[in-house]
Amino acid sequence: MNLLAINWAQVGLQAGQLLLALSILIILHEFGHYITARWFKCRVEKFFLFFDPWFAIIKKKVGDTVYGIGWLPLGGYVKISGMIDESMDKEQMKQPPKEWEFRSKPAWQRLIIMLGGIIMNVLVAFVIYAFILMVWGERKIPTASMKYGVHVVDSTLYKIGIRNGDKILAVNGRPVDDYDKLRRKLLLGENLTIERNGQQMNLDLPVNLIGQLVENKNKNVGGFVEPRTLPVAFFIPDTSAIYKAGLRKDDQIIGVDSSRFQYFDELQNQLAGRKNKNILLTVKRNGRDTSFAAHINGEGKLGFAPYGIDYQQMDSLGWLKLNTTKYGFFAAFPAGVQKAGQELSFYIDQFKKILNPKTGGYKGLGGFKAIGSIFPKYGWNWEAFWTITAFLSIVLAFMNLLPIPALDGGHVMFTLYEMVSGRRPSDKFLEYAQMVGMVLLFGLMLYANGNDWFGWGK
Repeated sequence: MNLLAINWAQVGLQAGQLLLALSILIILHEFGHYITARWFKCRVEKFFLFFDPWFAIIKKKVGDTVYGIGWLPLGGYVKISGMIDESMDKEQMKQPPKEWEFRSKPAWQRLIIMLGGIIMNVLVAFVIYAFILMVWGERKIPTASMKYGVHVVDSTLYKIGIRNGDKILAVNGRPVDDYDKLRRKLLLGENLTIERNGQQMNLDLPVNLIGQLVENKNKNVGGFVEPRTLPVAFFIPDTSAIYKAGLRKDDQIIGVDSSRFQYFDELQNQLAGRKNKNILLTVKRNGRDTSFAAHINGEGKLGFAPYGIDYQQMDSLGWLKLNTTKYGFFAAFPAGVQKAGQELSFYIDQFKKILNPKTGGYKGLGGFKAIGSIFPKYGWNWEAFWTITAFLSIVLAFMNLLPIPALDGGHVMFTLYEMVSGRRPSDKFLEYAQMVGMVLLFGLMLYANGNDWFGWGK
């Protein structure tokens, strides 16, 4: 019962962070449309966080605009007079254009209004990244500093030929000096160079690496390879069976029965084959070996938390080097722009993988559950929250720029066509295009969320 309560608490924490992040981004995105529409003297009839079919949770009219919060948390919108949008207000479009309507404005003004939300999301990402670099700094782990190499978490990488303890030197022939970049480049790379026992080797990465990782339930970017660590006990509840058996903080586990080992992954392998069994556990304590009887539970665990649960711990133990660079106010903003550019480039590369059926990337396409799962679940971490929110802002900007009717990019595409050709698409064409786009987006949303819960893409 307690475990169930903890799990629900974790789900609630992640859901709360997701809802807050999306609310912030949606409001700011729609504000980008709102402020540019007002700038060009367009009348804004509604400004809503979330959708409000049939009724709204809260709404209040101020001037010409109704501000409110809808009950359907799938986005938000501003309704600009004289524009074919989510509201599909056909009656208004039958009337002659008014000077305050969107359709009466020059094409260049309508283009800026349509780009307002996208530009706002990009600016938001710049600002968030800049403040992250000022407050927490930029953290990097040089791959060469990982004393014990990598721990291969996913069997897919093992099949490719990567082994525990390998040091990954380069991806696609380019040296990798940062662990976070290493994990990302592995997803997008074609080959890698590793060092094993002092010798260099080249390994080819399969085209469908992402698809294989997804099938192994590893949708998270960082869930398939980790720094290798030693099995040193860090936290042991004094009420636990393993504490009563004799395990103490800072003990390094070096043996199970007659088997001897050095690394935490080797301990895991030993325990996995002895579930629900009693064993003889050997530890090194204050330079001396000590053995005592212990019990392995049904999950193949002893019941303690090891060192290495965060990078600061690993750095303090000398297992790797965590470099932190903090930026001043004026240096942080150009660095924030650069950071946003890097994140956008990475997301575009991921998007290309998803569009290529050979990669199997579509199998990892997820909805709200997948997005929520990237937020911390063991406590509220503001650095993590803002980092994820900034990345989601980049994603929202990119996705809205896609030339799909019903998205900002669709409106931009039709407006650019008008500016180049001198011919404006008819209102009837725009109505049909909007409906087609909404059906496509609804289908994509249905697939992504179905893939979350039922694995439709597998």
